[in-house]
Amino acid sequence: MTTNKAGIRERRRHRGDNRVTIQDVAKQAGVAPITVSRVLNTPEKVSVKLRERVDHAVQALGYVPNLIAGGLASAGTRVIPVVVPSLSILTFIEVIHGIQETLEAAGYQVLLGSTDFDLDREAALMDSVLGYSPSGVILTGLQHRESAVRRLKAWGRPVVEIMELGDTCIDMCVGVQNAEAGACMANHLLERGYRRIAFLGAGMARDYRARQRFEGHRETLKSAGVECDLLFQCEEPSSYDAGRNVFLEALEKCPDLEAMHFANDNLAAGAIMEANRQGIRIPGDLAIGGYLGLSLGEHLSPRLTTVTVPRYEMGVEAARLLLARLEGRSSLSDQVDIGYELTVREST
Repeated sequence: MTTNKAGIRERRRHRGDNRVTIQDVAKQAGVAPITVSRVLNTPEKVSVKLRERVDHAVQALGYVPNLIAGGLASAGTRVIPVVVPSLSILTFIEVIHGIQETLEAAGYQVLLGSTDFDLDREAALMDSVLGYSPSGVILTGLQHRESAVRRLKAWGRPVVEIMELGDTCIDMCVGVQNAEAGACMANHLLERGYRRIAFLGAGMARDYRARQRFEGHRETLKSAGVECDLLFQCEEPSSYDAGRNVFLEALEKCPDLEAMHFANDNLAAGAIMEANRQGIRIPGDLAIGGYLGLSLGEHLSPRLTTVTVPRYEMGVEAARLLLARLEGRSSLSDQVDIGYELTVREST
């Protein structure tokens, strides 16, 4: 009988057996473990130079201090932090629902955190929650501060990133190829005969996944030989009002637009409601397409054409991947493309 030593090491890593310890930090910094403890717990009682040495070692190794005692810290609590960019928009609600139902059925509790699309805030949140020894973490996207990535990799417990796919994932990921989803709607609008097509978004300076969809949209229009750089955006968070505002701005600056491709259904809904108020015929005067597949799209007049992403299923799959790792079961893949579907309705 042969033993797969690499596989054993990998399973141990994901059980947290190889986590960075305070002794490792002490060795890296060239100090005693008690000195590291003092720096972490009572930094005001040590010199600035010593704090800098220890802080540098902590960052270099990705050390996560345990904030709970003994066996509970080493075993991990039955709590899973789920970190999303916002709890005030509908994008993430169904994803969270799928995660929560699946984890609670397995005896785990979900701890929600919101970053407001701020990567520095996400990194600080990781520093806080990992100290309480959760069993695993689910967080949004593949772009994070390097300090957060180092810490999560050194931590050694399961990490699932959602909403996006890519080879740079920390551990496991479940999501969609955002550029492809953007290209999907752009292709649909081109096939319907529209040529003056704009992309409209909100908060895109921070929402890089919306920017990825715009790039897919842009490349598709460029390949078709039509103007591809028509982009209108506002810095306020995504909402019906934001959709109305960016819709009006686009009409004022480009009254000859034939179609609008919105970064999400919330924005598209605000635009359709404003078009109805102004007597603008959708799609007779202007076509509108969205992204996500929110249920509200079915209740607009006209009903919204959108790229539908199975968000509840994404949450379920993310939770299943994490549970499989915690239970020592192997998954077919550490990267799951949850897919999307073009849902064609009357707005295009």
